[in-house]
Amino acid sequence: MFERPQGGDRAILVHLTASERADGELSELARSAGAQVQAEIATSRAAPDPRHYIGLGKVQELRDAVAAHSVDLVIFGVTLSPSQERNLERELHCRVLDRAGLILDIFAQRAASYEGKLQVELAQLEHLSTRLVRGWTHLERQKGGIGLRGPGETQLETDRRLIAQRIKQIRARLDQVRSRRSLARRARQRAALPVTSLVGYTNAGKSTLFNQLTGAGVTALD
Repeated sequence: MFERPQGGDRAILVHLTASERADGELSELARSAGAQVQAEIATSRAAPDPRHYIGLGKVQELRDAVAAHSVDLVIFGVTLSPSQERNLERELHCRVLDRAGLILDIFAQRAASYEGKLQVELAQLEHLSTRLVRGWTHLERQKGGIGLRGPGETQLETDRRLIAQRIKQIRARLDQVRSRRSLARRARQRAALPVTSLVGYTNAGKSTLFNQLTGAGVTALD
């Protein structure tokens, strides 16, 4: 059993393919999230290791790099399973974040609208809920002591229940937002107002194009 390490800004990036390191996308994502990249390590496997995704030799190399650079965080350019994430944290003694978690963190920083913030929080909670399993000792201590004895629910079970309740609340609020948006959409349709959508992946230039078309001056960052 172990205490899950706290995160930080000093990071090592782990590239799982040569092309991933060459295009620099993971590096840009990490820096966009505010990470201070101290080192980048590349590796390649024909098939992921079920315990750590990477091999034991690369785990040792990462452990040495974490100690040498005094980093708080290791970021992988792939999606890790909850067990792989926990096993790596146990071996490296620092926080491990996969690609999905990194992108969610960026979205959380950038979300501006009420609906956008709700959507990001929902995605983060659903991502976190899969990681509340054995290996988080501070979540598994039984309630006890004078004035604290209860029905026997562990902290892990409490956290799961609270997350489930929050997810339910957010979904209800999103339904309300969508209902109001639907009413506004019908009003626009009755008025025959033209509607245009700009759709694209992160950094595709949506905000830049929007500003050019409308002069709105919304934030547009690389």
